Amino acid sequence: MISRSDAELILSCALSTGGDFAEIFAENVNSGGIALLDSRVEGANRARSCGAGIRIFRETETVYAYTNDLTLEGMLETARTAAAALGKPSGKHPIRLYNASALNIHRIDRFAGDVEGKRKADVLHFADRTIRALSGEIAQVSAGITDEMQHVLIANTEGLYATDTRTRCRLRITAVAASGSENQTGNVSPGAHAGYEFIEGLDIEALAKKAGRAALTMLHAQPCPAGQMPVVIENGFGGVIFHEACGHALEATSVGKGNSVFCGKLGQKIASDCVTAVDDGTIPNAWGSLNIDDEGQPTQRKVLIENGILKSYMVDRLGSRRMNMPMTGSGRRQDYTYAPTSRMTNTFICAGHDDNEEMIATMGDGLYAAQMGGGSVNPVTGEFNFAVNEGYLVRDGKICEPVRGATLIGKGAEILTRIDRVGTDLLTAQGVCGSLSGSVPTDVGQPRIRVQNITVGGR
Repeated sequence: MISRSDAELILSCALSTGGDFAEIFAENVNSGGIALLDSRVEGANRARSCGAGIRIFRETETVYAYTNDLTLEGMLETARTAAAALGKPSGKHPIRLYNASALNIHRIDRFAGDVEGKRKADVLHFADRTIRALSGEIAQVSAGITDEMQHVLIANTEGLYATDTRTRCRLRITAVAASGSENQTGNVSPGAHAGYEFIEGLDIEALAKKAGRAALTMLHAQPCPAGQMPVVIENGFGGVIFHEACGHALEATSVGKGNSVFCGKLGQKIASDCVTAVDDGTIPNAWGSLNIDDEGQPTQRKVLIENGILKSYMVDRLGSRRMNMPMTGSGRRQDYTYAPTSRMTNTFICAGHDDNEEMIATMGDGLYAAQMGGGSVNPVTGEFNFAVNEGYLVRDGKICEPVRGATLIGKGAEILTRIDRVGTDLLTAQGVCGSLSGSVPTDVGQPRIRVQNITVGGR
């Protein structure tokens, strides 16, 4: 994309007005997908995009500019434009770059973009037929396969010149069940930092049935009663609550500005003794993993909370300057049009030691949240509101009838202290997280957990 010698010239130009650090991020992306709706292939596409961004620091003051003109003159012009925002030219700053090789932890057998469309369509049609065979109340099925291969180059004035390739693949299956004017949805969407071999290794029948049965179950569910009650939250996507309500508050994006409830609490108890939480960008082929982050730093396994004690934050370069703390390989961005900031990778509550059946049997009356949905959160206060896509009432320690329309309402910092059971069955699920630097792939996860008391919204 950009040669080492050209990168040296561009970075030197970026420092010409008094910046103390400059960085180039360039990418070339090959992406595509195929989609099925109502038993017909709705469309298939492939796209290519490329561009680069230049970021300049002067202490904690930053400037960012980007372009899709990757010629030397185009990049120099972008560097001059960014530099001009900091002041007047102050002389030349020779830069020497050195190749840095990133250890590749992700085995890729076959890029999904090289697989013929018919093979992908056959997978989608099979999922469609499987769901429709469950019941005549299935009104609609949609499914799709998406893939991406991103080649990146990162160079900076500390001498870094590094390249990396990120390959991802994802399956989406959605079922809609309807009766009269009522309709309910069930969906699954597994993904990985992998090639098409990931799709070939999935149990498509089981995934399709899971989506269809969730829709059918909720179609005939009664409205959930509202109130304060204990709640058991299932593993996998249940971890979205920790991700949104607590994880974002542990990013330097919030902590470095003093906008987090966890500011200044390193080494303090912030959660129950049974809670240990990790952000780990080094898991081979995991959806949110990277060899290097978007600032060229190796990703890390970071213990955020250990036995209830706050141990670390997720810190990018700007956060490092603001907080006087080392970077943790947490700088991420959607693409070259965004400057990076501190972001999660694969973030989860670790497995505990409690029995899944016991935590239901001893909870009395409450709610079993079998599948969580999306929601909203205030990153400053940690206040959240999340939908329960599939829920069941619990009476006298037994799972009873399904209920719909439930929401979980609370504050992340408070909920952490109310977790009294953590199971052994850690599972992660894939999502896309939005923040200041755009949308990035992230894993969320947890084992089954029990919250002693939480506000449940309903009727």
